Amino acid sequence: MDSCCAAIKAKVNPVEINGGSIRREKVLLGERVRGSLKSKNAFGARTCIILNRKRSRNCNPGVAFSVLTRDINKEMAALESSSFFDENPKADPGTVASIILGGGAGTRLFPLTNRRAKPAVPIGGCYRLIDVPMSNCINSGIRKIFIMTQFNSFSLNRHLARTYNFGNGVNFGDGFVEVLAATQTPGEAGKKWFQGTADAVRQFIWVFEAAKTKNVEHILILSGDHLYRMDYMDFVQKHIDTNADITVSCVPMDNSRASDYGLMKIDETGRIVQFAEKPKGSALQSMQVDTSILGLTPQEAASFPYIASMGVYVFRTDVLLKLLRFSYPSCNDFGSEIIPSAVKDHNVQAYLFSDYWEDIGTIKSFFDANLALTKQPSKFDFNDPKTPFYTSPRFLPPTKVEKCRIVDAIISHGCFLRECSVEHSIVGVRSRLDYGVELKDTMMMGADYYQTESEIASLLAQGKVPIGVGHNSKISNCIIDKNAKIGKDVIIANKDGVVEAERADEGFYIRSGITVILKNSTIKDGTII
Repeated sequence: MDSCCAAIKAKVNPVEINGGSIRREKVLLGERVRGSLKSKNAFGARTCIILNRKRSRNCNPGVAFSVLTRDINKEMAALESSSFFDENPKADPGTVASIILGGGAGTRLFPLTNRRAKPAVPIGGCYRLIDVPMSNCINSGIRKIFIMTQFNSFSLNRHLARTYNFGNGVNFGDGFVEVLAATQTPGEAGKKWFQGTADAVRQFIWVFEAAKTKNVEHILILSGDHLYRMDYMDFVQKHIDTNADITVSCVPMDNSRASDYGLMKIDETGRIVQFAEKPKGSALQSMQVDTSILGLTPQEAASFPYIASMGVYVFRTDVLLKLLRFSYPSCNDFGSEIIPSAVKDHNVQAYLFSDYWEDIGTIKSFFDANLALTKQPSKFDFNDPKTPFYTSPRFLPPTKVEKCRIVDAIISHGCFLRECSVEHSIVGVRSRLDYGVELKDTMMMGADYYQTESEIASLLAQGKVPIGVGHNSKISNCIIDKNAKIGKDVIIANKDGVVEAERADEGFYIRSGITVILKNSTIKDGTII
């Protein structure tokens, strides 16, 4: 038992043990708590001490008296270190729900989105884009997750079911992962598909109104096509500390890409005073600000004169529901309508995100972000034991490498590489590279299934092409989608520098000068692209 000595001034008159309204069995000295909670004398002049009758009888008037009790100083130190004394409460993941937007038609990522939703596009060799916000949520302690889907959602739904479930994948305990697929409901408005990000949330507003009863005080709105690592609870904490209605995560942005994002101006407190979605021309120039207020050096501020929205928001639940249902019932998009309108009469704060972030919105940004993972050191790394990224457990064998040259590359599991060269490239799961193959500046997504040696031999004997890359093929500046069959002696180099081309009947497209081999397509022996 811990002990402390409570010294009582000699002039204090002890309480009559046997009289008054205090019972003989137990005595409680002091009736009220007074003083500042942050003071060492937090309990005021009267200390609450419970005495038993035996000790009471030894209490003599005018004499200091000591009792065995708990260590008040230790308890006060523990209390002072707790959020009980904080001006702003500590963000609780249990009060936060996240909504991951499954994306629109994904036209800028076509043809990778021809048969899949944007968040289902493979990245980094073995992951899918949806794994990024899902893993960030899990690592942030957020266990209430909704995913809104509409376009080409089959592979996305399958991946979510295999990876983030209660039985075989990541266990969420009391949390949940729920897919909210676009659907039609009774009434005229219910016959429409999602008209935008805000409309998607509005169409399921009854779900989030029910979420209020689950102690959800804040709702995160996340995109399913970004690459970054973020502790969302730091974001929510800033939201709480500034007493914000809405908080927008932002990054400094340069001139070359500023028009692709929502841009903002902020005051000295971090409050957003102006917001413009993807401005052009003079409207773009008018959004330039001195970004040194974000902590950038003068040189960095000159290179990054804009503050761009990441498309990552946190709303107070009641504010979100009010905006969607009553304030702006006809606004369909958060970035272009809800946020700019809410800036006028709500406390909309900016949160500076200072780590790596990339919007995987186009073929070029997708290609560049993937190949950037192979650099040493890379700006972004999936390998972090404290904040791992989760994906579907495939239970594949280790990759087998025979006399290969591999430089600055990522080789996923379950691959077979035979006397080939791989440089500045990513090789996805179950990939097969035959002898003499040269892969350079290439993102190869891999395959969904294996072909046995006997099956491969049978296909070759029939003059057909098995999954993978045949011998002596040379490939550069290319994205090879899943299950592609590339024959022997093929050259994919785009030496003519073609920027855009559509050759679906031949199994490929060219986007921004990057050759994209279609999923399940066949490139015949000896083809030159």
